[in-house]
This record gives sequence, structure tokens and C-alpha cells, in this order.
Amino acid sequence: MTDYSTPLYLSDPYARDCTGHVVAHTSEGGVVLDQSVFYPTGGGQPGDNGWIDWQGQTVAIATTVKGEGGASVLVPSEPARLPPVGTRIHQRLDWDRRHNHMRMHTALHLLSVVIPLPVTGGQIATGRGRLDFMMPEPPEDRDAVEGALNRLIDLDLVVRDSWISETDLDANPSLVKTMSVRPPRGSGNVRLVAIGDGGDQVDLQPCGGTHVARTGEIGRILLGKIENKGKQNRRVSISLDR
Repeated sequence: MTDYSTPLYLSDPYARDCTGHVVAHTSEGGVVLDQSVFYPTGGGQPGDNGWIDWQGQTVAIATTVKGEGGASVLVPSEPARLPPVGTRIHQRLDWDRRHNHMRMHTALHLLSVVIPLPVTGGQIATGRGRLDFMMPEPPEDRDAVEGALNRLIDLDLVVRDSWISETDLDANPSLVKTMSVRPPRGSGNVRLVAIGDGGDQVDLQPCGGTHVARTGEIGRILLGKIENKGKQNRRVSISLDR
């Protein structure tokens, strides 16, 4: 049985390609590999796309979803002849798109620092993203929110991950900021993402997504719409300036 407990997209989020072996096909026409550089849709972050190559053939991958046991299932852009089970293949990410997702995901963690309210939802897209907050009234000063977010980015804080037991997480419920997306469980441990080291740490929360190594890599962020999404909810959108 293949062990998917430490996927390559988490252990090395900057890996743009890798080899792997086909271990299964899904009934929907997806490809399951023994190891994958492709991140599967989850936690508001879209699945990766790209290409797989084998024996002079190429199939474009439209997206990636999560399969049994945490496997990444690569979904072809259109019905195609798939590499047989056991075939050694080469995987290539659409790196620009993935890197944009990494930059935005880290930016959204910082947005939850600038607006320290419970998060009720979130979504990442290429070059933009949003968080929904339990926020009865919108911020009085939009420029102050955007300025505070960019100042945190400019500190070029290190971004690191670590692991905590599910028992320890249960004993520290304040670590969980998102009310709509619960940390992935079942393995006994939960991944934490920290922004900043030691006394410079500004954020620590469970997360299964991919992130940049330092906040300076995000670049300038622009604050977009702040929308009313119910009596107690506001949707705050941001985008990458480039």
C-alpha cells in the first residue's frame, strides 16, 4: 500500500516536476501515482494543473483532486489514453499558477492577522483570493487594512511548517481560525504553518496548503471589495499587484 502521509507538494512546495509510477486509474479517468508534485483541491486552494509525459506521449492535466488515503488524483483535460499501471512517468506543474496560489495562500494567512476575527470561509484563485469574516460592520479605514497587510509582507518573515498531535490541537482550540474548514485529521498529527520566528512570529494555524518560504515573496497586495454576506459576515477580497 502506498504511503501518502508526506506528499511531495508539502515536503518540497518549490518542486516543479518529478517522476512517479502509476498505481491506479479511477473510474472517472483520473491517474493515481505513488508520489505526486500536484496539490489536490482542498482548504480553499485549487488543485494543480500541468502535464504528464511517458514514452514520447503527453497528457495535459486540468486539475487535481484528493483520492483515497490522501492520494492526488490527476484529472486529464480531456479523455485520453492513459499510461498503464506501473508506468514510470514525468510530472510537470504549471508552475506560474501554483506559485500564484502559494503567494495568495500566505497573504490570506496574513489578512487573518490584520483582521483578527473568526474566519467563516475562504477561497484562492490565480492572482486573487478572499476570506469571509464574522464581521457585523466593515472596516472603517480600507487604506489602513491594505497598509497593515503590506507592512507585514515587507518584513520578509520566514514561513515554516511543523506538526502537532491531534490531542495537542484539541487542547489549543484557539489555533484554529477557520470555522468552515477544519484541519485534516485521521493520521494522528496536524500540520501547522507559522509566519515569523520566535518573537517575530505573527501567525500560527493549522493548514494543509502550499506556501511561499518568506512573506517578501508575495509582493504587493491590493485590497478589493468588502462585501456584505449576511448579518454577521463580510467578504474581504485581495489581489496580487503583479
